[in-house]
Amino acid sequence: MFYDPIWDKQHEECGVLGIFDKNLDIPRYIYWGLFALQHRGQESGGMALTDGSDIHTFRGMGLISSVFSEGVPEEEGHIGIGHVRYSTTGSNNPRNIQPLAVYTPMGQLALAHNGNLTNTRILREELDKGGATFQTTMDSEIIVNLISRSQKETIEERIMESMNRIHGAFSLVLMTKDKLYGVRDPHGFRPLCIGRTENGGWVLSSETCGLDAIGATFVRDVKPGEFVEINEQGVKSTIFSVADRKQVCSFEYIYFARPDSIIDGQDVYQARLNMGREMWNETQYDADLVISVPDSGNTAAIGYSMASGIPFNHGLIKNRYMGRTFIKPNQKQRELAVRMKLNVVKSVVRGKRIIMVDDSIVRGTTSGIICKLLREAGAKEVYMCVSAPPIMYPCFYGIDTSVRKELIASTLSVEQIQKYIGVDKLHFISIDGLCRSISCIPREDLCLACFNNDYPTDIPLANEEGEKYALERNK
Repeated sequence: MFYDPIWDKQHEECGVLGIFDKNLDIPRYIYWGLFALQHRGQESGGMALTDGSDIHTFRGMGLISSVFSEGVPEEEGHIGIGHVRYSTTGSNNPRNIQPLAVYTPMGQLALAHNGNLTNTRILREELDKGGATFQTTMDSEIIVNLISRSQKETIEERIMESMNRIHGAFSLVLMTKDKLYGVRDPHGFRPLCIGRTENGGWVLSSETCGLDAIGATFVRDVKPGEFVEINEQGVKSTIFSVADRKQVCSFEYIYFARPDSIIDGQDVYQARLNMGREMWNETQYDADLVISVPDSGNTAAIGYSMASGIPFNHGLIKNRYMGRTFIKPNQKQRELAVRMKLNVVKSVVRGKRIIMVDDSIVRGTTSGIICKLLREAGAKEVYMCVSAPPIMYPCFYGIDTSVRKELIASTLSVEQIQKYIGVDKLHFISIDGLCRSISCIPREDLCLACFNNDYPTDIPLANEEGEKYALERNK
């Protein structure tokens, strides 16, 4: 079993990328684009490419640099899609690596999926009864089965019919031997944008940082409920479904997205600065120094410092070369893992009243260890500010928080959490403060379900303990 000292965090499921360009080295550009999206998934990755007659996949476990350690494929062609994965349903083993490539009655099809379906159980049982066979434990395979079994005449009609049968969160890139497609679910939970290459080609990416990495220019976000078809003639758009409410995941702005991305018109860096400012307005702590838990707390900590006038400094240094650690998850081993990942700059914190800013608290174990490290280094007082409200409910839309009882805020009050992690004061940003921070997105268009239990869709896959249904649990 592994303990991930990053730990006590929510995890995004995936990042997706697609390119259509007759004048690019597609494998190399997919590779570069996936590097830019690596923060969205580190368990596995891969790409699907076409030479104009067949689709070939190249996939492996680990970071993109490891998957393609011997070089990128030499495949020639003008279409490709890529994927980086963190599993939220289905185990983290090789059979679940994406993109998925299948044969359909309409020819080959490859798919990469970011999100999580909420009617997985119903669709899986229906497909099983119809004689479908499954090679993976991912909900993504349900999508390709639906497309393959559709009776519609064109692949585009099959895709759109299937999109109207699945519920939950899905941003998809798909490809055939001659076309590239993009789909975003009707609520717009997960991001997807369109860019243009210097050659006049087209790019689909989970975030704008994926466009920047390959020199593409942002054109627009894919709309909720939109199906995008890209071929030699350009881009064709169809709205396949309209939801009663748009629901962009608020955690994209708190933690998941890279700070240099812009999602649905909102600059992520600016949103995080705003979170820091809001937390200063809500706390007014009297302290000597603001520090962050790197890297996800950096921008909000700078915002807190700017608003308060309290100096910001780097009190914690992150070891960027340590990933997940295979250990027994007892307290001593957890502490060792955090010490391997983070180290305190003693000269910075010694004798000072510290405001420590982090993006979220999920289970609370890591925050407590970090507080202990700061006190050992001589910090006089430790105040903690968190730029996410208390996470009290599981996410069913593509984030790895499956069991409510594992969420510390679902069982303990803020005062009890403060005592548990050992800080002198603890403050979570208010939901109102969070919504003000994400100033370009109307409050009613933000998904806040993990904070307030207001799920925008029915959740038929939750059991009585709030645990989401998965085809196979990670072991």
